[in-house]
Amino acid sequence: MSSRTFEDKQPPDQASSGFEFFKGVGQVTGGTLLSITLLASSIVAGGLVGLAISFRNLPDVRQLRNFSPSETTYIYDIKGKLLTSVHGEANREVVPLDKISPHLKRAVLASEDANFYTHHGINPTGIGRAVIVNLVAGGVKEGGSTITMQLVKNLFLSQKRAFTRKLAEAVLAIRLEQILTKDQILEMYLNQVYWGHNNYGIQTAARSYFNKSSETLTLAESAMIAGLIPAPEEYSPFANMKLAKHKQKEVLGRMLELTWITQKEYDDALKQEIKLGRIRSFQGSASPYITNTVAQELAKKFGREALLKGGMRVQTTVDAKFQEMAEATVSKWHKTLLGQGLYKNQLALVAVDPRTHFVKALVGGVDPKASEFNRATQAQRQPGSSFKPFVYYAAFATGKYGPDSTVVDSPVSYRDGNGWYYPRNYDGGFSGAMSIRTALAQSRNIPVIKLGKAVGMNRVIEICRTLGIMSPMEPVTSLPLGAIGVTPLEMASAYATFANYGWQSPPTVIVRVTDSSGNVLLDNTPKPQRVLDPWASAAIIDVMQSVVTSGTGKGAAIGRPVAGKTGTTSSEKDIWFVGTVPQLTTAVWVGRDDNRQLSSGATGGGMVAPIWRDFMVKALKDVPVEKFKSPSQFTRPKSN
Repeated sequence: MSSRTFEDKQPPDQASSGFEFFKGVGQVTGGTLLSITLLASSIVAGGLVGLAISFRNLPDVRQLRNFSPSETTYIYDIKGKLLTSVHGEANREVVPLDKISPHLKRAVLASEDANFYTHHGINPTGIGRAVIVNLVAGGVKEGGSTITMQLVKNLFLSQKRAFTRKLAEAVLAIRLEQILTKDQILEMYLNQVYWGHNNYGIQTAARSYFNKSSETLTLAESAMIAGLIPAPEEYSPFANMKLAKHKQKEVLGRMLELTWITQKEYDDALKQEIKLGRIRSFQGSASPYITNTVAQELAKKFGREALLKGGMRVQTTVDAKFQEMAEATVSKWHKTLLGQGLYKNQLALVAVDPRTHFVKALVGGVDPKASEFNRATQAQRQPGSSFKPFVYYAAFATGKYGPDSTVVDSPVSYRDGNGWYYPRNYDGGFSGAMSIRTALAQSRNIPVIKLGKAVGMNRVIEICRTLGIMSPMEPVTSLPLGAIGVTPLEMASAYATFANYGWQSPPTVIVRVTDSSGNVLLDNTPKPQRVLDPWASAAIIDVMQSVVTSGTGKGAAIGRPVAGKTGTTSSEKDIWFVGTVPQLTTAVWVGRDDNRQLSSGATGGGMVAPIWRDFMVKALKDVPVEKFKSPSQFTRPKSN
C-alpha cells in the first residue's frame, strides 16, 4: 500500500450527485469561464454560509444518534397471504471505522470526495466547477456533493433533485461538521450508504459481494465495491461483471491520479481475480424468486428508497400455493433429470394467464438458497425450434399462407459472408413437400427457413418486438431456428399473446400497490391491446395443437386441447417446451449455467415436455376443459 496520505494531493472533487444551479441555461463561451468560475465559487461559498443562519426549520442534525427506521414494505400473494417484508434496515451490520479496510476508505474517498478531510462540509471548488460544467452543458452533467452532503441527504432529505434541496444539503452538512469529527462522519456514511441487493452498510455488502468482512477487503475488491455507489444494481458484478470491472478501473485510475496508490498496486489490482459471494437479499422469505422479481419491479417504478422505506402494501399476481406447486415440480424434475444423466442442470418455469398476462408462477432455478440468479427473467438462452411459431405467424399474417399451405423440405444453400450456409434438419434427412402443419409438428428446419426468407427476416424481428422479445436480433438466415437469446418469461408472454388471439397486456407480477394508508400508488388492472392479427394467431395456435397430438410434443398431452412447441438447440445446450391452454401458458427451460452441452440426445420433447405436463396437470386440476377458437371464427387477412 502506498504510504502517502489523503492530503498529499487535492484535485477537484468527483462527487456523484447532481447539482441543479442554472439548469437549462444556454451555452457559455470559453472567454467567460474563468470569471464565472471565480464568481460562482465565491457566491456559493459565501451564500451558503449565510443561508445556514436563515435555514432554521431544517432538521436538527443531533437527531442522527436517535435515528428511527422507516416503515416496512409488505408483499402479499393474490389472496392476501404475506410472502415477505422488505425493510431498509433489514440487512445492516454496523462496524467501527478502524474495522474497515483502508483500501475501501481510500477507494470511496477517491471516487466520491477526494477533499473530504480538508473541507468543512461543502466544497466550493467542486460546486463552482459543477456550476460551470452545467452552464456549458445546458443541463445537469456534474455534481458538487461531498460525502457529508450525501449523508445528510440520505438521512434527512427527499431524493428530489432540486435547487432548494441542494442548499439544504449544504447547510446541514456545515452543521454536521460542527458537531462530528471527520472520522465519525465517514464511519456513519460507510455504514449508511446503499450498496445494492438490499445491502445497507459496508459490512453486509462485503459479505454479500465477496463473502468476507469489510476489514479484509483487498484493493481490487474495494475499488469494485466503491464503484457501485452511484448505481448499485446497475454496476453490480452479480448483474454485469464487465460493467463492474469498468467502474473498478475508473476508481483505481482516480486513486492512481491522486497518488494514493502506486502504478504497481494499480496493475496488480486490475489483474486480481474477483471471487464473488452470493446475493443475500430477502433470504428466508417465501418464494424468493417471486419476491425478488416484485422488488425489482417496484424499485424500477418507485425507486429503491421507496421500496425499502416507503411502507408500501403490494398485492402480487401469484397464488402462494400455486407457486409452491411450481417450485416442487422443478425440484422433483431436477432430481429426475440428474438421474437421466443431465448433470449440473438448471430449470426455469414461468406460468402466465393469457387473458391478463399476470404471472401466476415463476421459478428461476432449482435452489434459491444456493443462487438467487433468476433464470426465468434474467437468463437469455437460445429457444431453438420453440422460436419457429413466430416465423409461421409472420407467414400467416400476410394472408398468403395457411396451416395447410405446402412447403418443401429439400436441400438448400444460402450465401453466408465469404462462404455458404447449408441448413440441415435435426435427423439429417429431407422429407419433400408437406403442409406447414406437418412441418411444424415434425419441427423441420428447412421449411421454416424458406418461409422466413419469403416473408422477410426483418418482419419476423418486428413481430418478436411486438411480442415483447427485446434481445438483439439480426436478420440472418439462421434466425428462424432460434439463433437469439430469450428469457422464459419472454417466451411464456409471447405464446400467451397467441393464446389470447392477439390481445396483449404487459406481463407483470404486481396487481396493485398502495401506501400504508391505503392510497393506490399503482393499479395494474389489465388494459389489453390487440397487437397481432386474430386469424393468424388462431391459425398458429391451431397448428401448434398438432405438435402435441402428432408431433414432437406428444409428451405434453394432458387430455385437453394443448398448443405448444418443443425447442432443442443443435448443440443440446438448451431444451424447451412452451405450451398453452386457453386459461394458462407455461414455458419450461432446462440448461446449464456454464452453457455446456446437457447430454447427447437431450431434447425438449423427450425431457422437458413431461415436466410441462406434470405441472399443468396439477395447475389445471379444478379448471374446466376449454377449447381454442378456430381460425374460421376470424377473418383471414387479405394477401398483398
